[in-house]
Amino acid sequence: MDLRLEKLTKRFGDQLAVEIPSLTIDDGEFFTFVGPSGCGKSTTLNLIAGLEQPSAGALWLGDRLLNDLPPQKRDVAFVFQSYALYPHRTVFQNLAFPLELAGLPRETIGRRVQETASLLGLTSLLDKRPRQLSGGERQRVAVGRAIVRQPRLFLFDEPLSNLDAPLRVQMRKELKRLHWQLGTTFIYVTHDQEEALSLSDRIAVMQGGTIQQCGTPGEIYDKPINRFVASFFGAPPMNLLECEVQIVEGAAWASLAGRRLRLQGLNVPPAGMHSVILGVRPEHLRLSRDRLAESWRARITMIELHGGQSHLELELDGISLAAVADPESGYHPRDEIWVGVSSDQVHILDSQTGVRLGPA
Repeated sequence: MDLRLEKLTKRFGDQLAVEIPSLTIDDGEFFTFVGPSGCGKSTTLNLIAGLEQPSAGALWLGDRLLNDLPPQKRDVAFVFQSYALYPHRTVFQNLAFPLELAGLPRETIGRRVQETASLLGLTSLLDKRPRQLSGGERQRVAVGRAIVRQPRLFLFDEPLSNLDAPLRVQMRKELKRLHWQLGTTFIYVTHDQEEALSLSDRIAVMQGGTIQQCGTPGEIYDKPINRFVASFFGAPPMNLLECEVQIVEGAAWASLAGRRLRLQGLNVPPAGMHSVILGVRPEHLRLSRDRLAESWRARITMIELHGGQSHLELELDGISLAAVADPESGYHPRDEIWVGVSSDQVHILDSQTGVRLGPA
């Protein structure tokens, strides 16, 4: 069943926390709300779960209105950041607890717990208590307690934030596999752009309680709708450069550090000078010791090694740029190199509103 949010608003006193005019999350979709702290993503999840009541608007699961239903009757399961396991209960008892509350027969409870434990690799841990488990094992038990209920919606509130980096990568893969195996709707909240891009079928990017852009990971990354979305995704973040663009005989030319770059697909009036922001992903900058077409001379001011790539900080006539290079490139701080970029890899944003102007 699809989940529909219609004119959904939540206020805490005079403060607007969430305002979503319309959003449909498709049945079986892995959908992620992402954004910085305080953007309204967890409040939205709490509204779906029934832990918060909307100030206005409606939530529909298929043809069922959820607004007046208590959490236990919404057919949703919630996985919290803190795991929320019962320390005095074994893994088996933690998994069985929601089924016991539902009054299911003992045989059914035992069968479901064993099936869930097998799915998550917990069979050998069923007699242990949470204090005897690693962080990753406790997280799997928390997920298992949700799965064992067989709900229509799974809700995840930053479930991996307490894990170390290697374990987060492993758990992301496990969540992706589980979603594929179960075929149930997963609604996920995170502030981690990498989690959002790697896990999701679609992403809603939130700021100030509103959805700035909703789309596939490719759409969000390749065609950000405004400056906030453009700068939120990417490591290192997108380079954002303010400059003047001149429209001459239908062609748009940007001037940067004494050289001109022709821009494609710029949606501005047909003539005159216009102030814009040029956005360029660090991985789209071309670096060379030899001069390139449409290139600028720059100096390397810093190099950081990040596994299979180096992050470079460049200085170009007073402009700071982030770039990415192969660690085997042999670049060093204070090296002079040439920097180029293709016009089809430039994002053009309005300097006043931050809204995307092109390319289409």
